[in-house]
Amino acid sequence: MYRLFDKANYDLLAVRKMAYMISSAIAIVGLAFLGFRGLNESIEFTGGTFIQIHSSDETVNTGSIRDALSAVGIDGAEIQTFGAADEFAIRARLGNGEASDNAVQETRDAVSQGLTTAFGEGAFVINAADAVSPKVGSELRQKAVMAILLSFGAVLVYLTFRFEWRFGVAAVAATIHDIILTIAFISILNLEVSLVVVASMLLIVGYSLNDTIITFDRVRENLKKFKRDQLYEILNRSVNETLPRTILTSGTTLGATLALLFFAGENIRGFAWVVTFGIIVGTFSSIFIASPVLLAVESKWPGEDVRGSRTMTPEESATRERARA
Repeated sequence: MYRLFDKANYDLLAVRKMAYMISSAIAIVGLAFLGFRGLNESIEFTGGTFIQIHSSDETVNTGSIRDALSAVGIDGAEIQTFGAADEFAIRARLGNGEASDNAVQETRDAVSQGLTTAFGEGAFVINAADAVSPKVGSELRQKAVMAILLSFGAVLVYLTFRFEWRFGVAAVAATIHDIILTIAFISILNLEVSLVVVASMLLIVGYSLNDTIITFDRVRENLKKFKRDQLYEILNRSVNETLPRTILTSGTTLGATLALLFFAGENIRGFAWVVTFGIIVGTFSSIFIASPVLLAVESKWPGEDVRGSRTMTPEESATRERARA
C-alpha cells in the first residue's frame, strides 16, 4: 500500500525561525487591520432588526432576497426560511445597528424598498419588525472566551498528568498561536463575526490541540526509546513519524471544508472560511511551532530525565564535542 511521506526524514526544526517570521508577519498585518477598522460583528453582537416577511412570488428565495437587500445597502443580512417555504426571517442592520425604534423603522423601510424594486409591488408582506438586542450575543461571546480559557486549563492539567507540564505549555502556546492567526485572518478578509464563527474558533482549538497531542505522544515514546539522542533529534524524528497522519487528516478534513466553502449557502460561508484557515494554520503549528516551543521550554527548564543536556541542536552538540577534544 502506498504510504504518504514514507520514511520522512526532514530537518523541520531547522526552519523554525522562518516559521516564526511567517506567523509574526500574518499576525502583525492582521492586528493592524484589527486596530484600524475593528471586527465586523454581526447583529448578534451589535444589535439590529428582525423582520418576518411573507412572499406571494414562488421565485423568491434567500439568495434573491439577499441580492435585493444588498442593492439598498444592507449587507451581511441573515436570511432563513421561517416555517413555510414562502415565509422568511431577515436579521439585518443599517449603520451601527443600534436596537432602537428609529433603527427598526429605517431598516424596515430599506427592506421594503429593496424587495419592491426587485420583485414588484405586492409581491411580499412584512408581518413583523422588531429590534434585536445585542445582549444575548454579548453573553455568548463571554462564554466562548471562558470556554477557550477553560480548555487551556484542562489541557495543561491533562498533559501535566499524562506527560509533564512542559508539554502542556508548548501545546497551549501553539494553540494560542493558531487563535491569534485566525483572528488576524478574519480581520484581513473582514469576515462577519457571528456566533457561527465563534463556534468555528472553538472547533479550531479542539482540532489544533488534538493534532499537537498526537505528535507529543510520539515524542514521549521516543524519549524513552532513544535515551542517548539529543532532544532536537527526537523532536525531529517524532514530527517526521507523525507527518503522514498529520497531512492525511488535514487533507481529508480540508476536502469537507472546501466543499462547504464553494457549495454551501451564504449563512455558513464565514464558518467555512474560518475552519479552512484554522485547519491549515493548525497543521502548520503542529509541525513547525509546537515542537520548537517545547525545545525552548526544555532548554530553560529541563525535564526529570535531565533532558536539558539533550536540548542542543546538532551544530551545538558538534561544537561541544570539538571543545572537549
